[in-house]
Amino acid sequence: MTAPLNPPPPPHDDSAQQVWQAPPPAGAGAGWYEQDGPGMKTELRDAAVITLAAVLGGVLLGLLWWWLAPRVPLVGDELGNGWVVYLKDTEGEQAIGVDGTFTLLGLAFGAVSAVAVFLLRRSGGVPLVVALGVGGLLGSLVAWRLGIWLGPTSDVLAHAKAVGKGVTFPAPLKLSAKGALLAWPLAGLLVHLGLTALFGPRDPEPPYPPGPDPKYAHGAPMP
Repeated sequence: MTAPLNPPPPPHDDSAQQVWQAPPPAGAGAGWYEQDGPGMKTELRDAAVITLAAVLGGVLLGLLWWWLAPRVPLVGDELGNGWVVYLKDTEGEQAIGVDGTFTLLGLAFGAVSAVAVFLLRRSGGVPLVVALGVGGLLGSLVAWRLGIWLGPTSDVLAHAKAVGKGVTFPAPLKLSAKGALLAWPLAGLLVHLGLTALFGPRDPEPPYPPGPDPKYAHGAPMP
């Protein structure tokens, strides 16, 4: 007695599954790479432009600091055969105001530069962020030295002799708190980071592969 012969199960056609498993067409990877950003060469060029613009902006910052910073009043007096110079108002806060003015201007310039960079290049990039920080620091240094150069002479004794005994004259413009030089780069980096996090472009999510046809989900043979 022989066992009944059962016909072999029909071969499964995996063509439906092979549709979404097929490799991407040639050149698709290159297209995705081009969509990720403008390219490192373009980003480096933009970073150089941003750094140069920040240095030029430091000239404007220095002019504003020299114009807006309060003056520290000094008075000269003769003592024997020499001269002495002292503060006219020992309890005045003009020196603090000089540092505060530079800090506030630096914060404003940092915020404006970050907004400008974000509007020009929303995709961002490491070179642009580095240019914001380095350019802001260089701009602050330019502003600091320019303000000192434009301000009153640093030779206070000669200045006191020139104006005469008991005559009030302004002290040299100086930055006592050197940490104010970091106001511009830090503000630029933080504002740009916030703008990128809130309004920057998002990476597209990869498409999910289509599932099997529901009518073949319970083991029914595929055509």
